[in-house]
Amino acid sequence: MRPIRATVRLQLHAGFDFAAACAQVDYYAALGVSHYYLSPILTSRPGSPHGYDGVDPTRIDPELGGEAGLAALVEALHARGMGIVADIVPNHLAIGADNPWWQDMLARGRASEFADCFDVDWGRADLDGKLLLPLLGERYVDVLAAGELTLDWSETAQRFEVRYHEHRFPIDPAHSAALFALGGAEASSPEDAEPDPIQAALAAFDSRHESGRARLHALLERQAYRLAYWRSANDALNWRRFFDITELAGVRVEDSRVFALCHDTVLGLVARGWIDGLRVDHIDGLVDPRGYARRLRERLDAIAAERGETRIPLYVEKILAGHEALHSDWGVDGTTGYEFLDVVSGVQHDPAGEAPFAALWREVSGRSGDFAAEVAVARREMLAGPLCAEFERCVAALGALARHLPATRELSEPALRRVFGALAIGYPVYRSYADRHGRPQADAADFDHALESARTRLSAADAAWLATLDDWLGGVAPETREAPEQALRLRAIATFQQLTSPLAAKAVEDTAGYRSAVLLSRNDVGCEGAHFAYPVSHLHAANRARLARFPHSLLATATHDHKRGEDVRARLAALSECQDLIPQLHELAADPRLGAAGVSGGDRLMLLQIVLAAWPLGLAAEDRDGLAAFAERVMAWQQKALREAKLHSHWLAPDVAYEEAAAAAVQRALDGGELTRELAALAAALDLPGAINGLAQCTLKLCAPGVPDLYQGTEFWDQSLVDPDNRRPVDMSARRAALGVDVTPSAAWAQWHDGAVKQALIRRLLALRAEWPALFLDGDYVPLGVTGQRAEHVIALARRSADITLVVVVPRLPRALLVASAGASLAWGDTRVELAALGLEGGGTGCLAATSAPADGLALSTHLADFPCGAWLWHATSTVATP
Repeated sequence: MRPIRATVRLQLHAGFDFAAACAQVDYYAALGVSHYYLSPILTSRPGSPHGYDGVDPTRIDPELGGEAGLAALVEALHARGMGIVADIVPNHLAIGADNPWWQDMLARGRASEFADCFDVDWGRADLDGKLLLPLLGERYVDVLAAGELTLDWSETAQRFEVRYHEHRFPIDPAHSAALFALGGAEASSPEDAEPDPIQAALAAFDSRHESGRARLHALLERQAYRLAYWRSANDALNWRRFFDITELAGVRVEDSRVFALCHDTVLGLVARGWIDGLRVDHIDGLVDPRGYARRLRERLDAIAAERGETRIPLYVEKILAGHEALHSDWGVDGTTGYEFLDVVSGVQHDPAGEAPFAALWREVSGRSGDFAAEVAVARREMLAGPLCAEFERCVAALGALARHLPATRELSEPALRRVFGALAIGYPVYRSYADRHGRPQADAADFDHALESARTRLSAADAAWLATLDDWLGGVAPETREAPEQALRLRAIATFQQLTSPLAAKAVEDTAGYRSAVLLSRNDVGCEGAHFAYPVSHLHAANRARLARFPHSLLATATHDHKRGEDVRARLAALSECQDLIPQLHELAADPRLGAAGVSGGDRLMLLQIVLAAWPLGLAAEDRDGLAAFAERVMAWQQKALREAKLHSHWLAPDVAYEEAAAAAVQRALDGGELTRELAALAAALDLPGAINGLAQCTLKLCAPGVPDLYQGTEFWDQSLVDPDNRRPVDMSARRAALGVDVTPSAAWAQWHDGAVKQALIRRLLALRAEWPALFLDGDYVPLGVTGQRAEHVIALARRSADITLVVVVPRLPRALLVASAGASLAWGDTRVELAALGLEGGGTGCLAATSAPADGLALSTHLADFPCGAWLWHATSTVATP
């Protein structure tokens, strides 16, 4: 197996398939990447832009090039000493005609061999043992009356099915004989039937006629599913889905047979040496993340043993709260790095900017700016709306347990809704991880927090039941109870833990993150929106904790899920220093040209933040074509932002008039007039400090404990917005041309606007990682002391191994340093990084600029004169202990 030093995330789809990825192998090899980190490669829906809507986990996606295409890519990567980390999606599959498992379950119901693959509650009394399919555009009776449901014959599947637009609902094969008979044929099977009998059968169910509609309705009533209006999904759905997306059905990988069905293909690729590591998408959606991860680890370890190789890395996509730690008993190598994104962004924000920017937000938006309060409101709304079906599923599971036990028979369902709802609203992290053994000690504090939060929302009578829910939801180990109580407890725990995860995601990322915008940079995926800024000590503590617990975890600053590109966040961090610009921002937010009469203050202020932070470097206020292209991108972001916020528009009920007024504000802002020139000047004030922040962020990611993960295209400035903007095609020709020049970071700094300086920095630091892999993956981490008048503007650290010491220094809050200087140089004054405690000898070799360094310390006015960030290498000659 090829050791993983650094990854690049590539988003595969029909327009960028295995062959296209293969064509870039030489570029990424020259950049210094060791592994492609690929979006899902197993078969997804035709035309999928991302691969997370898988339909067949037993085949490599033919749209990407199939097995032959993957084989060619693997061969090209291996020839350069590179490999693949593959993204797998065990939580869900897309429903519909392209999913053979789903279609078989619809056709045969619980008799299907795939019925146990999906997390379906077949016992719902109100559905008569049927699967609810809320996929109709109108009420069922209206769709039927309009003749939109039609019986058809599938030559491919050799069966009858009901068609509705793109949907195909199969008819139970057991009913075929009756259909042929009704059509006037004597055939007892499709094989015996001729075209005419088939057509006769179809004519008998022609929904354009009253008799045909009656027969079709009677036929549908005999199926294992019930068709329904799509709006009923949030209230009545009886199967688990991904968040509130009804087209993605939850999969029961906790079942060993289902696990094998879903994983044998990808594990076969691992066994063949085609895949070097796995990344698990949305592990918190599973019934038992710990059990799943340990089972997967067992399979990977067996493969490694058979191949005589070392450990195969396993990463999990997991959102960790600021106080939360990944459980150490899962057998995984770490997360995908959202928590690093949060910490490095937090230290780049000026804590002095929090109060004035919060005041600006309150004055302009009329909202509190209290992120935690926004989250609590959003959680209540999610339980009552998009996640109502999931919430009711939990209430039903708890109700069954309550009715089973004599002591709790008086706990009514209305009371359960109140008590359980308050508990879910107050849960501070994505989920707990209780199982048959009960609640892990690591989860106890979070559950206690939820209990205390719930008490503040409940009457004394209702709050008295919280102790019971504590007991049921893992406070007492289910294994200590006899059947059937044990099974009822496990069911209640599972439904609770599979609710809080989507509840957190929908309330925090997809609602509060678009409602509260003191600065949007602190609202990204994985970020702690309630924390505006972190001290440098927080970054050091997080890095040291990662080195101690998960030293090979991934480090991300940009992902396919980010809301704002890494350099958009870096520019917004620079804005946090610009308290002097707040009066101007206040005036612009009230400017009639931004639609003051028709667009809320909060939406106008968020628009300003996005325009300033995403303003393309080099875009002139006179460039009408460039402005028009930028406006299109901003309007696409804006529409998504408005609908996610759910205040003035909504995905389920868009307010077209409001959205048009908001879009008009974008167009006026970017029409090339006076307002555009004002915005261009403001955006330019963020250019240089934003670029310095971007380089510092990049340096920290490439030098911190862990495995740095690049996102496609971000080796140049990344001013992308939320998807699909962050998944636009990458201009590889420009990146290839820049890499071919092979300049040092300090030389590229002279033309920093074009982004090649960031690429040069990445190339140099990845080369160091290739030369000294043990230093970066396992070397000690030493925070360094800083003295002098600008000490608060420095992040300094050392990485140490038996052979080498690397000292890394980056600026923090650079605007203050630029204000006191001229051009692109930073005014460091007497600021100095102290190195004496490292016990170094001789001079350190400059890695990013030609400046060598003395062993006792770095005078930053000298040693960061040519480039904003610095790195120096010393070969070890001392045994002085690490502080």
